Amino acid sequence: MVRSEQGPRARYREQTRSEIKEVALQQLAEGGVGALALTRIAKEMGLSGPALYRYFASRDDLLSALIRDAYDDAAAAMAEAAADASAVSQGPRGRLHTLADAYRAWAVEEPHRYLLIQGAPVPGYVAPDDTLDRARAVLGPFLTVFADGTPGAQVAAVVAEMTAWLDTDEAVGAWAAEYAPTAAGDTGKSAQALAGAVLAWAQLHGSVGLEAAGQFVGMGHSGATLLGAQTEMLADAFGLE
Repeated sequence: MVRSEQGPRARYREQTRSEIKEVALQQLAEGGVGALALTRIAKEMGLSGPALYRYFASRDDLLSALIRDAYDDAAAAMAEAAADASAVSQGPRGRLHTLADAYRAWAVEEPHRYLLIQGAPVPGYVAPDDTLDRARAVLGPFLTVFADGTPGAQVAAVVAEMTAWLDTDEAVGAWAAEYAPTAAGDTGKSAQALAGAVLAWAQLHGSVGLEAAGQFVGMGHSGATLLGAQTEMLADAFGLE
């Protein structure tokens, strides 16, 4: 008889892994990645060091799990925002604002998790390959928006570079086709969708990253107002209606 993977032992293991990650997230919130220490986690949970290593082989293994979770949660938030925008039949410009607002909302609610995936690289840490697809899932809904645009001269150079990227990386073309099916097989539309998504990411990271890191404290503007203005300029650059 084959023992179920969801038996008591498996459930206990997953529960303990979840508890370890919760304690790790508390450490991140209190002191950033530098505060993450497996020995402290083990002590707080009443585990021995060797016992904790049965669940995560190293600090990097734990970091990878936290990074995967953060990307997946951010992607879920973006997918929900995209669905909400579609349900009320928003045009491309409105959808862009909805997505940008959702991205910011997730980041400022859990800045320690946002900074884990978008902040300064952890010295010596190499993220697993599967985080690339997870990161692309976060940005995917933006591809849909920009596929419907008409890029202006101010972004033509970026569109040209995205065209070259499509010519050299089949995976990028598959990513664009997944989220912007109307652009599938059309290099020009795929390139403009990629250009818009990459520029949106750069602008979001600049504004939202500063806010998540507390850099706007004491200044006279809100992060939402700044992001709204940036989003409008990007929508103008791509002729979104």
